[in-house]
Amino acid sequence: MRAVIQRVKESSVTVDKKQISRINSGLLVLLGVAQEDTRRNADYLANKITGLRIFEDDNGKMNRSLLDIGAQMLVVSQFTLLGDCLKGRRPSFVKAAPPDHAKELYEYFVNQVQQKGISVQTGQFGAMMDVMLINDGPVTLIVESK
Repeated sequence: MRAVIQRVKESSVTVDKKQISRINSGLLVLLGVAQEDTRRNADYLANKITGLRIFEDDNGKMNRSLLDIGAQMLVVSQFTLLGDCLKGRRPSFVKAAPPDHAKELYEYFVNQVQQKGISVQTGQFGAMMDVMLINDGPVTLIVESK
């Protein structure tokens, strides 16, 4: 699994001109699922992302996690994170999981984060979405389960 995480002041998802989810301060997580990924990969990412110390403490140092500050998370499925651009000009998505497998692990990841007490909003799996964010910092990281 591959995740692009962005610390945000706010973020939202719109589908067909209707806002379906919104968070204030927290993390936007763009999540890509590979063919060989399992629940173990999702568990790893859920633990890693919720525990990453990327929020500022009282001294302005990145020393607090999502769990520490009780912020929200917006999770958006994004198979294009598994795109391979090494050959030619058109990305190959052969490493991305098929939709049924990807959806199962996406939902499992969301559930694992919720079980940690984090308020989670989501995009709409498989839909064309407009994702809005105000990046805080900016802080953007890539986290992989392998």
